[in-house]
Amino acid sequence: MFKIKKSKINEPTGTGQVGIKKRSKVPGVMITQFVEEIPEGKSHPDFTRKPIALTIQEGKLAVFKAIVIGEPAPTVTWTRNNGDVSDPQKYQMKYDPVSREHTIEMPNVSPDQGDTYKCFASNEFGRAMVTVMLNVIRVRPKSEPKKDGEIDPKFWEILLSADKKDYERICAEYGVTDFRWMLKKLNELKREREEEQAQFVKSISNLKHIEVQANGSAQFELDMDLIDPSSRIFIFKDGEMIPYSKDLDMEMKHELKQCGKKYVFTIKDLLPDDAGLYQIDVEDVTMFSTDFKIPMIDFLVKIQEVKAKEREDAVFECVLSNPFSKIMWVGKNNPLEQGEKYDITVSEDKLIHRLVVKDCMQVDKGIYAAVAGIKSCNAWLIVEADDDPNLRGKKKARKTTQAGGSGLDLQKIAQEQQSKLQKEREEKIAAAKVEKAEKSDTGGGSNSASGPVSDAGSGSGVSDTGKGLTEKTPEDMPPAASTDTGTKPKVEDENVLIAKGLTDIYAVRGQPAELLCKLNTDKVDGVWSKDGEKLSSEGGMTISKNGDTHILKIQSCNDSHSGQYQFEAKEAKSEAMVKVGDVPEFDEDELHKFSKPVIIKVGQNASFKMVYPPSESLEIKWFKDGIELMDGGGVKILREPAHTRLLMRDCLRSDSGEIKLQLKNPFGVAEATSRLIVVDRPGPPQGPVDLIESSSSVIELKWNPSADDGGSAITNYIIERQQVGQSLWKKLGDVSAERMSFRDRNVSHGRNYIYRIYAENPEGLSDPFETEHIMAGTLVFPGPPAPPVLVSATKTCINLEWAPPEDDGGTKILGYLLEKRKKDTSQWVALNSVNEPIEAEKYAVRDVTEGSEYEFRVSAINVSGAGEPSKPSALICAKNPNMRPQFKSPEDFMVVRAGNSVRIKINYEAEPIPEIKWLKDDEPISPWIQVVNGEGMSQLVIPSSKRSDSGFYTIIAKNSSGQASFDIEVRVTDEPKRPGPVELEQVVHGKLIITWAPSPDQELDDRLHYMIAEHESNTRIWRTIADRLFCTTYTANIHSGREYHFRVYAKNDMGLSEPSESPTWGINSNRVTFIPNIPTMVTFERPPSILVPLKVHTPPKGYQCYMTCAVRGNPTPHITWYLNDICINSNNNYFITNACGICSMCILRVGAKDGGEYKVVAVNSFGRAECSTKLKVKGMGIGSVILKSIKGWIMHPCQIWSLNLILLLSGSSEP
Repeated sequence: MFKIKKSKINEPTGTGQVGIKKRSKVPGVMITQFVEEIPEGKSHPDFTRKPIALTIQEGKLAVFKAIVIGEPAPTVTWTRNNGDVSDPQKYQMKYDPVSREHTIEMPNVSPDQGDTYKCFASNEFGRAMVTVMLNVIRVRPKSEPKKDGEIDPKFWEILLSADKKDYERICAEYGVTDFRWMLKKLNELKREREEEQAQFVKSISNLKHIEVQANGSAQFELDMDLIDPSSRIFIFKDGEMIPYSKDLDMEMKHELKQCGKKYVFTIKDLLPDDAGLYQIDVEDVTMFSTDFKIPMIDFLVKIQEVKAKEREDAVFECVLSNPFSKIMWVGKNNPLEQGEKYDITVSEDKLIHRLVVKDCMQVDKGIYAAVAGIKSCNAWLIVEADDDPNLRGKKKARKTTQAGGSGLDLQKIAQEQQSKLQKEREEKIAAAKVEKAEKSDTGGGSNSASGPVSDAGSGSGVSDTGKGLTEKTPEDMPPAASTDTGTKPKVEDENVLIAKGLTDIYAVRGQPAELLCKLNTDKVDGVWSKDGEKLSSEGGMTISKNGDTHILKIQSCNDSHSGQYQFEAKEAKSEAMVKVGDVPEFDEDELHKFSKPVIIKVGQNASFKMVYPPSESLEIKWFKDGIELMDGGGVKILREPAHTRLLMRDCLRSDSGEIKLQLKNPFGVAEATSRLIVVDRPGPPQGPVDLIESSSSVIELKWNPSADDGGSAITNYIIERQQVGQSLWKKLGDVSAERMSFRDRNVSHGRNYIYRIYAENPEGLSDPFETEHIMAGTLVFPGPPAPPVLVSATKTCINLEWAPPEDDGGTKILGYLLEKRKKDTSQWVALNSVNEPIEAEKYAVRDVTEGSEYEFRVSAINVSGAGEPSKPSALICAKNPNMRPQFKSPEDFMVVRAGNSVRIKINYEAEPIPEIKWLKDDEPISPWIQVVNGEGMSQLVIPSSKRSDSGFYTIIAKNSSGQASFDIEVRVTDEPKRPGPVELEQVVHGKLIITWAPSPDQELDDRLHYMIAEHESNTRIWRTIADRLFCTTYTANIHSGREYHFRVYAKNDMGLSEPSESPTWGINSNRVTFIPNIPTMVTFERPPSILVPLKVHTPPKGYQCYMTCAVRGNPTPHITWYLNDICINSNNNYFITNACGICSMCILRVGAKDGGEYKVVAVNSFGRAECSTKLKVKGMGIGSVILKSIKGWIMHPCQIWSLNLILLLSGSSEP
C-alpha cells in the first residue's frame, strides 16, 4: 500500500498572506488564494480561456492567447522553463481591450524556442497559473533542383513505400533503366530507413497508397504500432508540413483518424493543387510516402438521366478529354465493380467509358456517378414499375432491351478528341526535337546520366501474329517513358545526329527480322556489331543502306542471333537487344479435347482445362464471346506453368457462348476455342395469341414459338384452361412443337376463359404464357331486377333488398351491381365493382350522409357482364327512426376523494335529440356545477368536490318519443381518521377481548368499518386477523407464553387510516391468575346474549351489503337469520358465517327483493336472544314501491291502464 502525498505550496507569499489552493472551472489552471476570506465584490484571478498547446513549423508565427478575470483586474506575465522572454525581437506581449485577450507572439519561431511556457495572472487576492507546450518542427532542407542526368530524390522516397509490382512503372516514369543498380541501392536505403523507424515503431504494415474515394475525398492508410503512444505525428506534402485535425467535429481540409493501430489520412474538397508527395513522419523519421497524381481529365460528354423499366438494362455513357484506363463508377455512394450486376467497359482509345446496370429492379434506382481523378458527374436512374395487369403476382420476364445512353455519337466525339490529342502530341515531339537540335548546335546538351540510366534502346516491339516483327517508336511509348528510356543519341559533331535509334525486338525462330537506324544525314556510313563483334553481310545477315536509313536484316532467326546489337556512326551510336524465341503452341490431342463443347445444366459448374508446354513470360487470358474473363465473382482462373483451368460457378443460360483461351508471349499468340452450352427449361411461348375461331362451342388459338429453347429442341406445347371467376386450372392436352395451335371444343356460351401455354424440352416445362380473357360466343346480358326497397334506415346505414330479374340471359346470375344517386343530382355512383358483385339480394349501404336523400338502382351480373339497371327506388332519407331515450350501460355508484373533481358521464341513444336535465336529491343542481352536453352524451362536472356534494344525482332525458331517467349515487369522502384508544381484556383463558373507541368519521360515513392486525412474539410479523368489522369489539385467540400487539385500522372506500396501537399483552401482564391448588367449582354456562347488535343499512341497488353482530353464550348458541320472518339460512343468495361469536351475512348484489327487516336469533339450552335491523335499498322509484305494494292484487283492465299511466309519468322502466 502507498499513500499519495499532497503537494506543498512552495510559492512565496507576502506578510500576512496564506497559500490556499483553489480549483478552477477550466481544467489545468492552478489557483493560489492569498487571503482566507475575499471581500464582497472582489475575486481572485482565474482563466476563462487558457492557451492551447502548439506544434508549428520553423519560421512561422507562434501565438499563445489567454483571457483572465478577477477583481481588481489581474496583471498577466509570461515565462518559460528554460530561458527568458525578455528579447523583444523574439517575444511580443500584447493586450486587446476589446476582446480582453492577452497574447504572446513569437515571429519567425526557431527550434530553440520550443519549451514549456507559463502564464501568470495575479492580483492582491491570489494568483492563477497555467502551462502550455510549444513544439517547433525543423523545416526539411529543400532539395536542390535536379540536374540533367540526375535522378529525382522523390524517386527513392516513392520506391521505399511502393509495392514490388509497381517498380517497373515508377522506374519508367523517372527514366531509370538499370534495374540491378536500382534494386541494390534500394535495399541499402531500406535497411537505413528500417533502423531509423525501429526507434519509434514496433511494426508497420497494410500500407495502402492514396486513392480517390467515392465521396470525392482522397485517402491513404497504414497500420503502425508505436513504441510510445505519445510520439508526435506529422504530415508533409512535397517537404512542407501541413496542419490536420484529429477531432471528427473539427472541419479541416486534412484529417487524420486513428482506430487502434490503424491510421487513415483524408484530404477533402480535392483541387489540382493537392497533387504531390505525401509523407507521414513520427518525430523526424519518415514512415510512409505516397505520390498523389491528379490526371488532367475532364468530361466532354457527361452521363445522363436514365429511365428504365423493370428487368431492363440501363446504360450510362461518358467521354473523357484524355485517355484514362479506368474510372470509378459509384452507385448510391458505393463503388461498383465488374460482375453479374454491373458491366463496366472502356473503348480501345480509353476515351469512352460505359456502365451497364443489368436487370434493373426498384432497389437499383438512385444516383449514379462517374469519377475520373477529381472530376465527377452524376445522374439519376429511374426504374419504372411494369404495370401490365396480366403480370400481377407473377414473375416478370427478363427484358433484352437497354435504356439510357447519351443519345450522341460518342465514337465520333472520341475520334475527334483522339485526333486532337495526336496532333498536340506530334507538335510537342517536334518542338522537343527542335529544342534538342538547338542545344546540340550550341553544345549545351547532355544526353545521358553517368550513373544508372542505361544507353540501351527503349521499348520492345512484339509481333502479335508470330510471323513477323513490329517496332515501337518513341512516339508510341508513354510520354514519361519516351523522354528518358529511349535511345540516347551520341553526337560526334554538330552535323551528325541519330534521328531514330534502334529498339529492342523479339524475333520468331525461323522468321526474318530487321534492325533500323536513321541518321540526320545520308553522307555518313555506320558500323554494325553484335556483343562487341563487328558484323558483315554474311551468315544469313544482310547490311544495307537506304539514304539516311541503315538496315540490318536477318534472313532466318535462330538462337545464335540473340544478343546485344549496336550501330555506330563516328561518335554517335545506338544499341538494342534482339531475342529469338517461339510462339506458344498447343498439343494437338489436348487441343482436340479442348475444342469439344461443354454441356451443363443451369446452376451447375463449368470447367475448362488446357495443358501446354512451359514457357517464360507467358501471358494467359480467357475470353467468352470476345470479352476477357477476370478472376472473381463466379469465375475462378487457375494459372500454372504447364496448365491453366477455368471454372465458372452456378452457370446461367446467358453464360452460353464461345470460350477462348489465349497464350501470349513476346513472340506471338496462340488461341484455342471451345464452346459452353448451358441447357435449361425453355422460355415461355411468345405472344400475341391469335384467336382463329371463337364461337359458342369452340375456341381455337395460335401462338409463336419460344424465343429461347433452353439449349435443346422443344418437343411439344402443353395447354391449360381456367374459367374466369374460378381458381381451378384444367389441363386440356398437348400438341407437337411444329403445330403451335390448339382447338378447345369444351366451352360454354358466354363464359370467359384464360389459357396457359407451356413449352417443354428434355429439361422440363417453361414458365407459362398466359392469355387475356377469351369469351366463347357473343355477350348475353341478364334483364333488369326489381327496384330496391327499403328495409331500415339510420343516419349511418340504409338497408335495401330487391328481387332477381325475370330474364337471366340463359346463364347463372353471379351477383348484382348497386348504384346510388343523391337527390337533385344526375350522377349515379357505383357502390361496388363488376368484378366484385354483391352475391345476396340485399345490401347495407354505409356510404351515406346524415339527413341526405338518395335513390338506388341495381343491375344483375352474369358471365357477360352487368345487364340493364332496374328502375330507381323511392327517395330514402339517411336518418335515425324516432326513439325514446335509452341510457347505455351507466354506472350507478361513484366514490370520489374530497377535493378531487367529480365527472359523471352518461351515454344515451335517442331520436330526436332529447332535452337533458340534472337533479341532486330531487332538487335542481347548484349553478356552479357544470353540465356538458354532446352528441349522445351528457357529462356533469364538479371541479372541486366536498363531502356535502355526496348524494343521489338524477339525469332526465326527454324528447317527443318519451322520457327516461337514471340515478347515480355519488359519495364524496376522504381517508378515515384513526380509531380511538384500544383496550384489552381477558375473561376466558385463551380468549382476549379487544375494544376500541370509534373513529370520528363513523357518523359521517355509513360504509366505514374496521380491520385488526396482530403481532405475536413467536412469528414476529403483522397479520390481519379480522376485517370488515362494523362493531368496536373483537375476541381474539391467544396462547400462553407469548407477547401480543394489536393494531386497529378504520377503513372506507378511500383506504386505511393510521392504526391505533394496543398495549402489549404479554407473558406476565394482565393475565388471569389461576390457583390450581384450591379446588373450586367454576362454570361458564350462560344463556345467549347480544354483545353488538345489527346496524341499519341503506345500500344502493346493485351494491354489496355486509351485516355483522356479536353473540355470546355457552354452550355455543345456534344462529338463525330471518328476512321478513322467513328463514334465509338455506338461501344461496345470502352468504352466512359464524366464527368465534361474530355472526356475518353478505349480499353480493342488493336488489329490490332484498329490502325489509332482518333478524338474528341465538338459541341454546339456557335461553334465547335476538336482534333486528332494517335494510332499505336506494334507487327504488315510486313505480317499484307501487308494484311491490299491489303484488297479488286482481285488477280491472281500466285500473291496469291507469296504473301504467302513473308508472309512465313517474319515469319507471318497469311495465
